[in-house]
Amino acid sequence: MISKNREYATVTKVSGPLIVVEGVSGVAYGEVTEITMPSGEKRRGQVLEARSNLAVVQVFGGTKDLDTDVTSIRFTGETLKISLSEEILGRILDGAANPIDGGNPVIPERVLDIHGYSINPYAREFPQDFIETGISTIDGMNTLVRGQKLPIFSGAGLPHNRLAAQITKQAKVLGKEEEFAVVFAAMGITHEEANFFIKDFRDTGALERSVIFLNLADDPVIERFITPRLALTTAEFLAFEKEMHVLVILTDMTNYCEALREIAAAREEVPGRRGYPGYMYTDLASIYERAGRIKDKKGSITQMPILTMPDDDITHPIPDLTGYITEGQVVLSRDLHRKGIYPPIDVLPCLSRLMQGGIGKGRTREDHPDVNDQLYSAYAEGRKLQSLVAVVGEEGLSDTDKKYLEFADRFESIFVNQGTGTRRSIEETLAIAWDLLSMLPESELKRIDTEFIRKYRPHLKEGSIE
Repeated sequence: MISKNREYATVTKVSGPLIVVEGVSGVAYGEVTEITMPSGEKRRGQVLEARSNLAVVQVFGGTKDLDTDVTSIRFTGETLKISLSEEILGRILDGAANPIDGGNPVIPERVLDIHGYSINPYAREFPQDFIETGISTIDGMNTLVRGQKLPIFSGAGLPHNRLAAQITKQAKVLGKEEEFAVVFAAMGITHEEANFFIKDFRDTGALERSVIFLNLADDPVIERFITPRLALTTAEFLAFEKEMHVLVILTDMTNYCEALREIAAAREEVPGRRGYPGYMYTDLASIYERAGRIKDKKGSITQMPILTMPDDDITHPIPDLTGYITEGQVVLSRDLHRKGIYPPIDVLPCLSRLMQGGIGKGRTREDHPDVNDQLYSAYAEGRKLQSLVAVVGEEGLSDTDKKYLEFADRFESIFVNQGTGTRRSIEETLAIAWDLLSMLPESELKRIDTEFIRKYRPHLKEGSIE
């Protein structure tokens, strides 16, 4: 039985953001607590571990100034909840869902538990509807579809925040007019980054259809546990009760995982890979699996988590486990960034596992699958030749090889590089792709149906294809 409104003054230990309370009874995992500090200040907490006479509580405001002799704690018998209504669109909230935009608290239409549930696999509908982000490297070669979870793997100093803001203001669902919303959750970001997001969202008008949750670097680390769950509960409300198509952007999941490691260390748990807890896979899955579509419901939740890979190491536990759970990845390249290319997306290690179901005739355009395959093949060949030329020079290359070298350079400078102020439709992206492919001899376009070459390749005379 869950205790309700029972107060204890038996805090016996403080370890980082955790406190240990002894002599308790009827306490449940996940239960919300109210901690009264020596100064009279009240802070919220949540039960992290419950035993027969002991509870471990994580304190959301931190444990600074806490005195075990005069601190009391009350167990409320409730779980963490968020008040929701359609009026939450256009709001800016902190990492604990408190308004920081000067507005009043949201008048609730529903009050929902933030932990939610993963979607039952049997109830899932296969994602196959194209979302246009306006970014050629994503729309053309790593297509995002409704209900997909497609993370962005970045590195320290790379412009993932700019990319996130650009996708937020540009993303839309093609076809008939449908309600589209963005839920943006930032964890452990600096004040400068927060100001950038708020200004960008307001200046571009994206804020009107967005909800922003901001957990700052100097906010309590423990709040990073609840920020993504608040965002996803909001997304579930908008998607499955208000029938909207919702894009959820979570940045930076590395900061979330660092908080997970910090709590595990405070609990003196046996560490796993690189000090992260062994249950990190399960914990990340509890976040990522809250994306998708449900049969017989109009709304959808699409996720784009962003994480910075420590030392640009894609085999690090955080990107490694994320890759197992999600349906592909978009990878940012430091080499492209050094060349001044934006967005610096390296298409070769990128992957969208659900892309084939969301492109082609009736979705994007009939030639899209073939064009994607040919672009990838030609760019990979050009990159391979770049490595070869760096060693032996260009003297031994054939004319065709030199075309591939030129193709790789122009692919990066024209197709990948588009700047922050440019939004490309899928038709514009495919037109640029065809212009690039026209550099290559027709005999090299082995991955494209001749019908599409005749129809879409520029500067071809009628009857030139045998």
